[in-house]
Amino acid sequence: MYMIIIILIVVLLIAAIFINAMQQHRAKADSERRADLAKQRAVIDETENVILACSNMPISGRMLQILDNRVLGALKTVNELGGTPETKQKLANAEQKSASQNPDSVSANEFVLPDNDKLIIQYIQAVKKLRILLRSEHSKGKVESKVFYDEDKQLERLQIKVNVETLIKRGRAAQQSNMLGSARQYYEKAKTALENQNQQDEYTQSRLATLHEWLSEIQNNLKSVNAQDRAKKQEEERDELDELFAPKKKW
Repeated sequence: MYMIIIILIVVLLIAAIFINAMQQHRAKADSERRADLAKQRAVIDETENVILACSNMPISGRMLQILDNRVLGALKTVNELGGTPETKQKLANAEQKSASQNPDSVSANEFVLPDNDKLIIQYIQAVKKLRILLRSEHSKGKVESKVFYDEDKQLERLQIKVNVETLIKRGRAAQQSNMLGSARQYYEKAKTALENQNQQDEYTQSRLATLHEWLSEIQNNLKSVNAQDRAKKQEEERDELDELFAPKKKW
């Protein structure tokens, strides 16, 4: 009898340990599932925000497809982890959008520098974010190396264009305010940024020619101003000498 009781107690202890282990395993799995869901939703929100920010940017159809596929992959994972009817609908819409996306299309948007500094900063941040997402997808093997290098090079040129046009905008404002020294500094920075590009294109050559013209104009104006200052200073010194050696008046 005592032996049976002892055996039952041992069985109950083993069962309790087993049940506790199962509960811990379920809790851990559920915690990991929630963390993965949160991660995938963050990927979706981040990518959709970038897509929205790119609506007025000259981005290729191939880059847009990369972003759409990133959203699609995250939605599939969310659906596998326990998607809601809303998630299933978003997944269907994403699949339809991805299927209709033309990677060879060229954006009709042309580069236009935003009006104020706040929008310019947002533009630059969007381009940087695009390059980060592109690099991330390439590291995961979801983007071919050739596609990655081509798209990253385009985004790099766009980033350079934003920086150069911002410097030019500030330089023109300084020049119009007759702040020639500041204008020259802005133009020199823009010129250096363009000259550091390994591949010179039509935009680079055109902007360099314009910057050389403006810098030459500023240099001539500064020479003229310096000549006028020297002439004025010499005239003042001559007046002082004339006054010093002039015959004294008799009172």
